[in-house]
Amino acid sequence: MIDDIWTVFWRDWVVLKRRLAKFILARMVAPMLYLVAFGWGLGRSINVGSGSYLDFLVPGILALNSMNISFNSITPVHAERIYHKSLEEYILSPIRPASYVLGKVLAAVLRSLISSAIILLLAYGFGAKMVLSPLMLLVLILNAVIFAEVGFFAAMKISTYEEMSQVNTYILLPMSFLCGTFFTTQALPAALRLVIEALPLTHTSMLLRSMAGGDGGNWISLLVLVLYALLGFYLSRRAFAELAGQ
Repeated sequence: MIDDIWTVFWRDWVVLKRRLAKFILARMVAPMLYLVAFGWGLGRSINVGSGSYLDFLVPGILALNSMNISFNSITPVHAERIYHKSLEEYILSPIRPASYVLGKVLAAVLRSLISSAIILLLAYGFGAKMVLSPLMLLVLILNAVIFAEVGFFAAMKISTYEEMSQVNTYILLPMSFLCGTFFTTQALPAALRLVIEALPLTHTSMLLRSMAGGDGGNWISLLVLVLYALLGFYLSRRAFAELAGQ
């Protein structure tokens, strides 16, 4: 099984390695704009109680970026299934559905971590102050796993490119702004807050912000992310198994 996972992962790594310079440069644009517009611009007039708004903002950008990169890293699977028909090579090969899903998810996690490292370097360049820890890395990995699995499940179930883009419009975009990335969820109405605080990106934002400030993470939030990751893997594996007729 490990050899199968490595085979799927290695194929995506070879593709990424050939385009690594372009990937890094492309990943710098959006975070830099966020840091300039919100950290230096709007952030100068915002009081978050303790520390600067830039310190408050960076963990949210990390969570948001991890979500977007991991999801978008998986969406080519949709084109492989619908348009190129190259996914059939994996379906016909003796690779277990779980191995294929894990290989693709790990490749997406790698892209997400590279992008997160770029954001951290930019943030320190802009003067942000954060306490880094191995637990923060675990949270970023879990967040990337969850949204890579969301992307994989959508790629298995959605039939057209237009519908695939609607996942971004109706799910990821609202989460990008409401899940504690740019402001605390305490500012939301009570009913909406209950919904928002049940979403994985909210827990990621809260955990990263707490850890970056030197506080311990909330173990309940960490458990929620683990449960989301396990559920996402189950649904993704089952969706690919159904497609493969297994």
